[in-house]
Amino acid sequence: MQEIDAEIKADVDQNRGTRLPADMPIRRLGIDDLPDCMLLAQDREWLSEEHRWRLLFDVGEVYGIDAPGGGLAGAVVSSRYGTGIAAIGMMLVAREHERRGLGRRLMTHALDRSGTASVWLSATDYGRPLYERLGFRAIGHCSAYTGSFRSSRSDPARPVSRPMAASDLPAVLALDAEVCGVPRTELVTRLPAFCTSMRVVEGPSGITGYGGAWRNESVTALGPLIAGDEPTALALLSDLAAEAEGTLRVDVEHRWPALIDWAVEHGLSRAFTTAVMIRGADLPGDRDRLFLPVALALG
Repeated sequence: MQEIDAEIKADVDQNRGTRLPADMPIRRLGIDDLPDCMLLAQDREWLSEEHRWRLLFDVGEVYGIDAPGGGLAGAVVSSRYGTGIAAIGMMLVAREHERRGLGRRLMTHALDRSGTASVWLSATDYGRPLYERLGFRAIGHCSAYTGSFRSSRSDPARPVSRPMAASDLPAVLALDAEVCGVPRTELVTRLPAFCTSMRVVEGPSGITGYGGAWRNESVTALGPLIAGDEPTALALLSDLAAEAEGTLRVDVEHRWPALIDWAVEHGLSRAFTTAVMIRGADLPGDRDRLFLPVALALG
């Protein structure tokens, strides 16, 4: 499953199909539009993902175009973190209305309203040419690994982390802002309720890492994951996976080969790969401590 540019190939293949009338406006969607967003996802053979959609409505701006016959012709989500970064994801165009320029219209609308120094997204090969024309540049690749978790002799004998407590939230917020280079207050404060598990790593001076796991239909997604170094990240990942249920998923950037090795060693296999792209300024913060995103749609 890709969280960005579903069937955006329709907009890359120019001069195909008939564009929808120009007077069909793009509007900001509200939570009452959630059922139509889920139906749109099903139309593209994605999971319904109500849990994730609710978080996106809470922290992001969801834009859509109403279909003439009812429902949505297309939608996209932009999640802004102050004036520093916007993450764009969940680009969806209904099959009935593909190849009519909706993807370009929705992307342009979201970009015009981002107001941030950088815009981040994850693109399939189909979407990448369009995004490059819109000013995006690739800075890496990310692969989704999924499968049934199996333990390994390399796993730590005891947890390096502990369950996150409510009193840890201020320290986690500060750490997340330091590493990401922007305050993600609205997102991070919702994670304890959104996640099935959150764990923190403590050092002599306080919390140095944290991670979460959350249910996405029948899959448990691991992320976010922030840690002081790679060995700690791997141990924290094992702590989270050990208490997760069902199929696991991790979205790993290729700059972390040790995490890819961890995924394969623990029974996960690559499902798909996307290009990590940005528009505008380089990403702020300390990316050497940012190991996993919350989700591809959120960064």
